[in-house]
Amino acid sequence: MAHLLGGENLTVSYATRTVLDGVTLGLEEGDRIGMVGRNGDGKSTLMRLLAMRATPDSGRVTKRSDVNIGYLDQSDVLDGDLTVGAAIVGDKADYEWAANPQIREVMGGLVSDVDWHANVHALSGGQKRRVALAKLLIEDHDVIMLDEPTNHLDVEGVAWLSRHLKTRWRANQGAFLVVTHDRWFLDEVCNKTWEIHDGIMDPFEGGYAAYVLARAERDRSASVMEGKRQQLVKKELAWLRRGAPARTAKPKFRIEAANALIADVPEPRDSMALSKMATARLGKDVLDLEHVSLDFLGGEPGQKLFDNITLRLAPGERLGLVGVNGAGKTTLLKLLNGEIQPTSGKLKRGKTVVTAVLTQEVKELDDVKDLRVIEVIEREKRSFNVGGKEFSAGQLVEQLGFTNEKQWTPVKDLSGGERRRLQLLRLLVGEPNVLMLDEPTNDLDTDTLAAVEDVLDGWPGTLVVVSHDRYLLERVTDHQMALLGDGKIRALPRGVDQYLELRESALAGSTITGGGNPVTGASGGSAPAAGGPSEAEKRDARKAKNRIDRQLGKLTQQEEKIHAQMVKSTADNDFDAMAELNKKLKTLAEEREALELEWLEALEVLGE
Repeated sequence: MAHLLGGENLTVSYATRTVLDGVTLGLEEGDRIGMVGRNGDGKSTLMRLLAMRATPDSGRVTKRSDVNIGYLDQSDVLDGDLTVGAAIVGDKADYEWAANPQIREVMGGLVSDVDWHANVHALSGGQKRRVALAKLLIEDHDVIMLDEPTNHLDVEGVAWLSRHLKTRWRANQGAFLVVTHDRWFLDEVCNKTWEIHDGIMDPFEGGYAAYVLARAERDRSASVMEGKRQQLVKKELAWLRRGAPARTAKPKFRIEAANALIADVPEPRDSMALSKMATARLGKDVLDLEHVSLDFLGGEPGQKLFDNITLRLAPGERLGLVGVNGAGKTTLLKLLNGEIQPTSGKLKRGKTVVTAVLTQEVKELDDVKDLRVIEVIEREKRSFNVGGKEFSAGQLVEQLGFTNEKQWTPVKDLSGGERRRLQLLRLLVGEPNVLMLDEPTNDLDTDTLAAVEDVLDGWPGTLVVVSHDRYLLERVTDHQMALLGDGKIRALPRGVDQYLELRESALAGSTITGGGNPVTGASGGSAPAAGGPSEAEKRDARKAKNRIDRQLGKLTQQEEKIHAQMVKSTADNDFDAMAELNKKLKTLAEEREALELEWLEALEVLGE
């Protein structure tokens, strides 16, 4: 493979801290590289150096003379006085750019909902980000560098960007370097991973899953990492192997090594034990929205954001919410929390329910900005119970990544990611039994996300998560639901993939059944050729089969749990409970039937 660019002995220091210390690396044609590391460890600094937007204190960056580099910074670099159209395509006439299929694809994927004639300064932060990304992607670059491109992208946008990057060049052409905390995205598009830490760069083959395995092996053999960090990596690895088997097909992911390493690691969550603890803390009733309708705030009378929806949260339920922008995900959390009253219908709230909501507002810490981190937590309590384990304030703070030194940092001096962690900690120390998280991954690096998920694994309560991070949703929630902007809420038995299919069908003008399954356009691909399914269709079918196998396994566990509860209810002569359990069993049977039908369809495509 041909060399494109590289850095030799790159060193960068700020005051008394060395961010990069003699780093040497290179990009070659065909490289698809993801950079990971803690916030502040130098990922963005290294990318700016390689993009030749900054100069190192020592060392040098070289590139082949004909190599063209495209770079997306985290900052807003667009001219606010330009219209959206001028910002993206300059002074080209419509017929010039519209004749290019690559430009049309980028426009459709990123800015189809943005007013072409609006001035850039009138756009939201998310829209500006997408316009800047569209401007970069329509240009012809040999190397693309993207710093947090998934920020402000919803689930559909992230899926589109992954498809675009995978098909932009041939396998041995072009290269890209991406910094993102979105682990699904890293696993989907990258064939190499660079970990930046302690002033150095460690390279790994493969995407995020392979990187987690290699890092765990490295830590074990070197025996230099403390036990808590190693256990956390192993637990993350256990999830990657057990919770998402499709990832094991990634290059360099050695299944035997993974199995040996995680043989003694328990499942991430003991769902039955947590459910039992949650029921003890909450009772039978948690939060129920019954036949709720809500008019658009400030809209025309009769314009409904929600139209006769019913949602019941059970003790210990872990629900993930996805949806289009403006569909009402944050508003739904406010309805559940009682902050907004519905236009019609009602909210039923259990007597023992204590809610806590992690909002997207970072101003929530303004009242404690002059306190130190440990003081903020100790003001609440000095010891806490999480999942049946006792933690001191210091232990809980440390578990979410605040070292002894950081615990004594004033809140006003914390970074965005650190403030986000402290927000979550403040909620947890209040010991709520219903926790609602609105885009909790904002500003968090991959290590911190794993630590947050580890805390949530042992948290015995009802959890509702709104996020565009599908890795997080699959990791910490047991099932997902969708808001599609039509006033309804739909169950997603097949998870985020089903949501993307629904959206593709809706955008293509296809009809959708009441059960939430698209009648047409489910795969989003073209009709099979007369000679049989294409290779792309076979790949989709193989993915679908793996996904369905996983879903069926979860259904089996739920059915076994319900059968055990029915035995107990029969012994207690609790006929009301039996009726409720029968109803749940029937719902699971319907889900199983739909999944098995889809499984057979996948087998037919594969010819098995």
